[in-house]
Order: sequence, then structure tokens, then C-alpha cells
Amino acid sequence: SGLRSIYVLTQFNTMSLHRHIQASYKFDNFSRSFVDILAAQQTPASSQWYQGTADAVRQNMRYFLERPFDYYLILSGDQLYRMDFRALLHQHIRSSAEITLATKPVHRDEVSEFGIMHSGVDRQITRFVEKPADETALAEMRMSRELLDAIGSAEEENLYQASMGIYVFNRQVLIECLENNLVDFGKDVIPNAIKNRHVSAFIYQGYWEDIGTIRAFYEANLDLTDIVPEYSFFEPGAPIYTHPRFLPGSKINGATLRQSIISDGCIISDAHLERCVVGIRSVIQSGATIRNTIVMGADYFQLDSATESEQPPIGIGRNCVIERTIIDKNARIGDGVVISPEGKPAHVDAENYFIRDGIVVIPKNAIIPAGFWI
Repeated sequence: SGLRSIYVLTQFNTMSLHRHIQASYKFDNFSRSFVDILAAQQTPASSQWYQGTADAVRQNMRYFLERPFDYYLILSGDQLYRMDFRALLHQHIRSSAEITLATKPVHRDEVSEFGIMHSGVDRQITRFVEKPADETALAEMRMSRELLDAIGSAEEENLYQASMGIYVFNRQVLIECLENNLVDFGKDVIPNAIKNRHVSAFIYQGYWEDIGTIRAFYEANLDLTDIVPEYSFFEPGAPIYTHPRFLPGSKINGATLRQSIISDGCIISDAHLERCVVGIRSVIQSGATIRNTIVMGADYFQLDSATESEQPPIGIGRNCVIERTIIDKNARIGDGVVISPEGKPAHVDAENYFIRDGIVVIPKNAIIPAGFWI
């Protein structure tokens, strides 16, 4: 999108995120481009951590106002989509809006998960309802046939505009909207602004997924293994950037792979993988069977001398059976381990694993001894 003045607001367990950003996003020293990380901090002006999205922006306004920007684009960090923000900004400017929200058409069975907007063909938002349930209100919030035609949609008249948590503010409008104690953009600031400001909708029809829960993160990753996924990394015109690691190509020693994504630097020996995402430097030993699982990989290659310890080596041992699991980095899973959420409660807290929404989570640096059953 050509945006090169970026602030990243962080608060909880952020060290690895900071490291990734610092290693990945570096601009030319002779340009004015930057990516600044603004971690939550206690100051004389505010002794509390961020209380919500709007409060996070409010607490950092002194940094944002140091530069003469006319517009501020505010994004969530837990969503997966590919959008050219230039189109959003162009519509915001053309419509003379004070605030523009990105919205996505959703069906009736999805409205309970979102804040729902209503706008006419001119895109000006006139109503907002947070997770509506009343059928009368819903009937009034439906996208009109005229609006569907205007965006080129052939759908029937059963779509609603869901907020994507993406906002553009004019500079002075943002200042004025945060001169209060409202803490959240979606629940507080936007509903209040709709009453007396020109708030416009930018209707986005591409792939978009909120991955802020374990279940959503898990499903979005495994959806990438589909034959023709809704979201694809194979888009040469819109690459996803990360920092170079200069890893060797992966070695596959007789393994059987079906609908799986294998990252660089992996060694997979005589294992069976089905619908898996395998991260960098992963080691999977012979006889392992892994289905519907995310293996995050490792931060480093383990030296041969380190494998002589009593602990299992980093990676997945021989003859393991693993299903519906997220395995975080540097996990050590011994030989003959069985991991599956089948028949277990949806929410479990244990010493070396958790279960959330029916998905087993093996945390970073966890050690699962040989023969262990989860």
C-alpha cells in the first residue's frame, strides 16, 4: 500500500513480536520511513495499561502528533487479509468523510459475531448495532439491493455490513474523538461519532479473518493447506514480507505428505503428514503420524552434542501420533507420544499442555517425555 510511517502499539508478552519487527522491517537510512514500536508504559499522564483500542491510541497521541500527518489509518493486529489501503484512503478523501470504516458483507448467521453497520448507496453510515439479535432491527440493517448492485454483488438481499476494525480518521477528528474517557473504537468511539459526524463505509469483499482466538488461528492456518485456499501466499504482486533466515531447503526422507505446507530447514523422515503446517527447522522422526496440526518449528538447529542429554531432542520423536494440535517452537516431544483432544474437555490447563476450544496447545519449550499420552 506504500505506507511507510508506521507505529505498532503492543502490551502483553511482546518480546518476540518486537524482535521480529526489528529484524524484518528496515527502511533506507536516507528516507523518512519508519516502524516505531510503542509498548504500553506507565507515565505521569497515565498510570494504567491500555484499557482498550481507543485508550491505546489516546495514550500515544503525543507521538502521533509530532509529525504533520493529515490522516491516520488504525488497524488491528490479529486479522488475516490482503488489502490495498490506498483504495480505502482514496475513498475517504473523495467522500469528504471525517471517519471511514472498512466493512465486510456477511450473512445472517454471522451477524452475532460482529458490530453491524447500515449505510445507503452514498456509503454514509447511519446506524450501528453491536452483535444484534433483534429480528426487527436486523431487517432494517440489511444491505439494500441498490447498494449490492453498486458494489457489483450478485448476492440476494440477505447481507449485512460487519465492521472489520479498520478505521481512517482525519487528524483533528481523531483528536476530538479521544478527548474523553471512551476506551474502545468499535464499542464506544464509532457509535458515538455516527450520531454527529460524517462516517463512511468502505465495503471490502475479499478474504478477511479475525484470528484473535486459538480456534480461529488454528483454522485459518489449516485452511492454507486447501487445494485452492481462500487466502493464498502465492501472490507475486502482493508478497508477505518477513526477515531472511538463509535456511537450507527441507529434506524429505521417504515421508508421505498430503495437503501440507513445509517451511525451510526441516528434516522429515518416513513420517505421514496430512493437512499440516510445518514451521522452520522442524524435525519429524520416522513413524510419526500427524494430522490437522500446526508445528511452529524451532528457533535454532540443535547441535548433535545436545541430543545426548536425557531430554528428548527438539522436534517430534519416532512413532508419535498427533492430531488437532498446535505445537509451539522448540517443543521436545519424545518417542511414542500420543496427542489428541478426542474425548477430553474443551478447556484444560495442565503442566505441559493446554486444551482450548477442542484444540491441544503444546507451549514453547515444552518437554513431553517418551510414551506420554495426552
